[in-house]
Amino acid sequence: MDNKTDKNSGRSGYTLEQLAELLGLTFEGNPETQISGIATLNSATQTDLSFYHNQRYFSDLEKTSAGAVIVSPDSAADCPVNVLLSENPYLAYARASMLFARGNSLPATVHPSAIIDPSVELGQDVAIGPNVVIGADCEIGDRVSIGPNTSIAQHCSIGADSQLQSNVVFYADVSVGERAIIHSGVVIGGDGFGFARDGEKQVKIAQLGGVQIGNDVEIGAGTTIDRGALEDTCIDDGVKIDNQVQIAHNVKVGANSVICGCSAIAGSSTLGKNCIIAGAVGIINHVTIADGVTVTAMSLVNRSIREKGVYSSGTGLVETATWKKNIVHFRQLDSLNSRVRHLEKQNRDN
Repeated sequence: MDNKTDKNSGRSGYTLEQLAELLGLTFEGNPETQISGIATLNSATQTDLSFYHNQRYFSDLEKTSAGAVIVSPDSAADCPVNVLLSENPYLAYARASMLFARGNSLPATVHPSAIIDPSVELGQDVAIGPNVVIGADCEIGDRVSIGPNTSIAQHCSIGADSQLQSNVVFYADVSVGERAIIHSGVVIGGDGFGFARDGEKQVKIAQLGGVQIGNDVEIGAGTTIDRGALEDTCIDDGVKIDNQVQIAHNVKVGANSVICGCSAIAGSSTLGKNCIIAGAVGIINHVTIADGVTVTAMSLVNRSIREKGVYSSGTGLVETATWKKNIVHFRQLDSLNSRVRHLEKQNRDN
């Protein structure tokens, strides 16, 4: 289907009817309404699409000037403008956002400054930016885009339609599936942190594995994923990893899990499918986390989690003076517990 371009925004524009067809939704209102962007209910203009999925924004919905709003059928009567109807407005918004995304795509050509080993297999319509280096025996799939200053070592493969932004580094033996998005500053396949002590100093353990990354994976800026010591580190299909995440050697991450910013997973741990690891979570080595687990922000996972559920550790925020008093009490918990048990025993004996 043809689409139009808004000269001010540079983004593609659609009629309301076209949007409904592209998103698989029904609509109410003027089918010829032109939509050229997405905005919040409060800031949207008559050429913007917005969405409503949370009751706290009800007053914004009533006053919105958007050209159209994605709403549930139950909320359609409360919207003063055109609507797109969805049982899950937030999910529909996510899909709509991709229609208006400002891409960082490169032209389907190889920049003359790129250095590519003669053994590399390049697919059709590949885009390779300035100063890219690709080592021996690599395979680059169709329509892959590789941003400037990216370095890919030998024996790597990248599946069709994947995008690597600028300054990405692949060490040797990294495999990435189709439709991956890898943001700037990501390093994949660096050595795992493995050492053995001989009594006086640390002796390095060679990291002989690789990294396997599935389809539809997104990896945020500044994230590092280490190669395995013997077996591969594995990131399964659909995993989404935020910025500045550390994933150590031999970690396994199950399909469709989400790992939020500044979290770290230590070596040889296994994260199940459909898990959510919130920001700044620390997971120690050799633990297993079941499918469907959520770990809340700034928690320490120091043991395996065998059952689906929501888990937290640490203490809630309080004023510093109170926190300092509580720390004193925390230190006394073990002795208090012993005293309580002793008193209970005395009570039973009497």
